[in-house]
Amino acid sequence: MITPQLLHPESIVVVGASNNVHKPGGAILKNLIHGGYQGVLRAINPKETEVQGVSAYADAHAVPDTDLAVLAVPAAACPDIVETLAREKRTRAFIILSAGFGEETREGAALEERILETANTYGASLIGPNCIGLMNTWHHSVFSQPIPNLDPRGVDLVSSSGATAVFILESAVTKGLRFNSVWSVGNAKQIGVEDVLQYMDEHFDPTADSRIKLLYIESIKDPDRLLFHASSLIRKGCKIAAIKAGSSESGSRAASSHTGAIASSDSAVEALFRKAGIVRCFSREELTTAGCVFTLPELRGRNFAIITHAGGPGVMLTDALSKGGLNVPKLEGEAAEELKAKLFPGAAVGNPIDILATGTPEQLSHCIDYCEERLPGIDAMMTIFGTPGLVTMFDTYEVIHQKMRTCRKPIFPILPSVNTAGAEVAEFLAKGHVNFADEVTLGTMLSRIVSSPRPAAPEIELFGVDIPRIRRIIDTLPPTDGYIEPRHVQELLRAAGIPLVAERVSDDKEELLAFAHQCGFPVVAKVVGPVHKSDVGGVALNIKSDGHLTWEFDRMMAIPEARAVMVQPMLKGTELFVGAKYEEKFGHVVLCGLGGIFVEVLKDVSSGLAPLSYEEAYSMIRSLRAYKIIKGTRGQAGVNEDKFAEIIVRLSTLLRFATEIKEMDINPLLGTEKGIVAVDARIRIVSKGL
Repeated sequence: MITPQLLHPESIVVVGASNNVHKPGGAILKNLIHGGYQGVLRAINPKETEVQGVSAYADAHAVPDTDLAVLAVPAAACPDIVETLAREKRTRAFIILSAGFGEETREGAALEERILETANTYGASLIGPNCIGLMNTWHHSVFSQPIPNLDPRGVDLVSSSGATAVFILESAVTKGLRFNSVWSVGNAKQIGVEDVLQYMDEHFDPTADSRIKLLYIESIKDPDRLLFHASSLIRKGCKIAAIKAGSSESGSRAASSHTGAIASSDSAVEALFRKAGIVRCFSREELTTAGCVFTLPELRGRNFAIITHAGGPGVMLTDALSKGGLNVPKLEGEAAEELKAKLFPGAAVGNPIDILATGTPEQLSHCIDYCEERLPGIDAMMTIFGTPGLVTMFDTYEVIHQKMRTCRKPIFPILPSVNTAGAEVAEFLAKGHVNFADEVTLGTMLSRIVSSPRPAAPEIELFGVDIPRIRRIIDTLPPTDGYIEPRHVQELLRAAGIPLVAERVSDDKEELLAFAHQCGFPVVAKVVGPVHKSDVGGVALNIKSDGHLTWEFDRMMAIPEARAVMVQPMLKGTELFVGAKYEEKFGHVVLCGLGGIFVEVLKDVSSGLAPLSYEEAYSMIRSLRAYKIIKGTRGQAGVNEDKFAEIIVRLSTLLRFATEIKEMDINPLLGTEKGIVAVDARIRIVSKGL
């Protein structure tokens, strides 16, 4: 629970306060004093009557009633102090900096439980233990540095790790990013990342609260709650970027299908963030860069003009934007020629606009004006300007400052000379701006931000999916923990409205020969029984005669565990893949990508969390590295993207109403410009009660 005494305490006591500012109890008291805290400050130190000019008391029994207590004493002493302050001194908020709790030993975990029980009994907030504290515009209850510029319209940072929060602040301060609050939840015994987001959502004030949230998450304890409140905040106008650490290992799982081989906790995180509308980051630099982008006017398009005095950074930024699906369009025509005439000989205006190392502040101003008013098809500008040593940087940065105030189109300042032009950059930041010192990180994060979908609609797409029929099929299956028969797979896919290739499964050779004549040669034969057909030689393509089919039938029926043979017409098209795996706490994670052997070899897949909207499905498809193949490239026909999205959505709806399905894949789907058809599929079910 988050109480008013935690956010806006009228009085604070530092337990373990010290005159030594290199100790946590001394550092936190110093930060509170220097941060201009307007309430009553107290200290507990049995050896002092005054600490850093603040009145000190011998113990918790002696201190007057106090709203918030910050504990910087050994773990073993904390439970009794919390009990005394909560019971006798009406303390309703606690921040415990101390380590040595559940993160280390069982005994420490027991101490944590005692503290939690006390806090819950008295309706008190508990941050930590094992954290750096909490700071906002009212109080700086942290023992660490740096203390960033705190501003009610700044960023809210919520971090599982105190040390990581410090390093994120280090990265942010150099960029000029301002903060409204910084939460370090530590062991999160009572208040975790999800709790903070829930409070921010339920108490959101659109006229006063920060609209930018940055998260560093080590453990997602309640995915549904994170999804609900993050989505709700974004719908209210907020922007959220997050790092989820520790999601690269998939753990020890049986990988009995293509999906099982590539699904991981990382897939679930990717899917959750996509559904919520959270921009995913993978480093502190990316996270703080995203935060800086969020402070600028929202982009209304994908076309950028790059204005630079250095060719190399302009080229690298062009590459980063293009790789992420953004555009740096060529600038030409009468207006471009006019602009070129205003620059020194040798300057280029094709985009990037290179004004050369000798370029002046006035020429920079001309370039921005032309991109703003005269050059069509430009949605935003990027100005790269360091220290060529030939112009006055204060004047140059003043031009950028003024243009950012007056231009309708967003301007992204890239000022890389943070050392040689440190004073100039500092003055620019002091005017309320941010700086992107690295152009490639900016280009990468812009691409990711632009391509991040809005939060998914909560409605389930039911059109074309026969839910009662799906339940009848599932409910009539015998109790099982394994892969179901191909005929049941086909029934389920048909009920979901997923197109299927014609096929016949039988252990009767003559029946299969008759089917081959009916659909026409060439055909494909696949063994039924073994899970990995290719690994045991259970797939034969381009069968063109009765004799060939007879020989393949006899060979496959001799394969261990073979029960029958499946025959299908030989079709052509781009091989695609759709699969799903049930992840504990998250639900079904749906994957898509190129099919065939490329699924496991390239692992170029994207993920979404069932049930999926059409917007999510399109986002999944377009985030694939192989999307150009799906669109069609180099004269090759593409795939019907709408049909691919439809299959992904219908599969996710099937899963929503058939939670017994724990693993499945459709591989391959064969896609053409006209349509997509499922060729092979497997479904593993765990019946309820097993």
